[in-house]
Amino acid sequence: MRLFVVISLMLRLRPSQGQFPRLCATREALLRKECCPPWDGDGSACGASSGRGFCRDVEVSDLPDGPQYPFSGLDDRERWPLVFYNRTCECVGNFMGFNCADCKFGYFGLNCNERRESVRRNILHLSRAQKIRLVSYLNLAKHTVSQDYVVATGTYREMQNGSNPMFADASVYDVFVWIHYYVSRNALLGGPGNVWTDVDFAHWAPAFLPWHRLYLLHWEHEIRKLTGDMSFTIPYWDWRDARGCDVCTDELMGDRSPQDPSLLSPGSVFSSWKVLCSQAEDYNNRGVLCDAREEGPLRRNPGNHNRNVVERLPTTAEVEFTLGLTNYDTGAMDRTANMSFRNTLEGFGDPRTGLGNSSRMGMHAAIHVYMNGSMSSVQGSANDPIFLLHHAFVDCIYEQWLRRYRPTPSQYPESNAPIGHNSEYHMVPFLPLQRNRDYFISSKDLGYEYSNLLDASQRLAESMRPILDEMQDVWPWLLLAALCGGILAMATAAVIVTVKRRNRGFTWPHMRGWRNLFTLPETQPLIFTHNSEESKHPNYQTAM
Repeated sequence: MRLFVVISLMLRLRPSQGQFPRLCATREALLRKECCPPWDGDGSACGASSGRGFCRDVEVSDLPDGPQYPFSGLDDRERWPLVFYNRTCECVGNFMGFNCADCKFGYFGLNCNERRESVRRNILHLSRAQKIRLVSYLNLAKHTVSQDYVVATGTYREMQNGSNPMFADASVYDVFVWIHYYVSRNALLGGPGNVWTDVDFAHWAPAFLPWHRLYLLHWEHEIRKLTGDMSFTIPYWDWRDARGCDVCTDELMGDRSPQDPSLLSPGSVFSSWKVLCSQAEDYNNRGVLCDAREEGPLRRNPGNHNRNVVERLPTTAEVEFTLGLTNYDTGAMDRTANMSFRNTLEGFGDPRTGLGNSSRMGMHAAIHVYMNGSMSSVQGSANDPIFLLHHAFVDCIYEQWLRRYRPTPSQYPESNAPIGHNSEYHMVPFLPLQRNRDYFISSKDLGYEYSNLLDASQRLAESMRPILDEMQDVWPWLLLAALCGGILAMATAAVIVTVKRRNRGFTWPHMRGWRNLFTLPETQPLIFTHNSEESKHPNYQTAM
């Protein structure tokens, strides 16, 4: 663990991507409305002197949104990121990041020219060492303050149009908790209780799957930088046909507390975690943003949920039905969409009929309800680390659909989707800017794969990885055992030679004598014969 901390201290100053880079959260940057920080490599904005990128005006789409949000100019997320910045870095080639200091997903190396494909694996198939590493990385991220990012605790209006910045520090993990809260929060229309609830820039509409794909990629990227482990990938939890929460063990995401079933077992590191941004109703009543303060322990009570909302965990048959829906989205492209792959996978379409506005929640939404705790609130759900495992499997299903039907980015809805979900809309609240359609592509184009989607030979190699990893852990012990065995054999031989020298007059038995010495008396033959001569000479022996 100390090694991880040392590595994190070395790498923490390397910028990446996300919400509100610390260098852009100053009064000067907000008043200039510019987020074009220098790259440390050459000191120029966006690494322009080294050809990594340049600072440019933000261009946003003017195509019409759907009717679900009837306001304009009231929410900071509208036409992202223009309320805060109208100039940002645009990186070129394989470079990425809010100052073009990083590599695009799937590329590695100092010059970002090493193409590499990572594999996300079933968490239940990880070796013991891999499971320990996963939990350690999560806990390290939870307790390491992000040096790259801060989170906004006030609206742009409350910041007096940038002259009074309102930001707070957060851990690497909690920055992503806050991002998920911020993108899904209600719109604050001014004053206590004056909110608009029918709005979400990452859920209930077409961008649900591309947005969460980008979210997981950024999260994975941050963990790699924090730990220095460039091979790290988010594992997935395949919850099809599960009878319960089989990742809810102290070895993984935490068992149930014997004292309080809504809390986590003291044997899990996650039992000490505190949540934030989990009290949506309170924020709405006060007309404020989450202030990123701790709000109590992580809660989870899987299976003790409202059965009228979610009957059980999703089945293989329901996943197959969902994959059989050929249209990515339909109709109003919201929770009412019928025969929509996106709406059914998200959980608002019935996974047996495909009809929208289902009275019961299924698929993705069913897992959130089933967990019956911090996961069950949309805005606060990312507090639970199961969120990552769950969404990795949702992304895996999304990937299967993309490979089956091979849609082009142009087939993603261009207009009339709910606000924030049209193809050209920049995903809230990511910097550098990324459009929804940019992640309507295969995971292989983004540098990662899923172990259950590999071909047969690759799956065989993957299935051997945990065994080989375990062997790596035990081979020093096996070597030590062999060495001790060799020493013991040599010592035994030395004792025999010594005894023989001391007893030179003693005649040692020949081979037959040794054999008879260790032969037990035979009471009954194991193979019988009718030949009387042969019966006098049994054709086998029972020996030690």
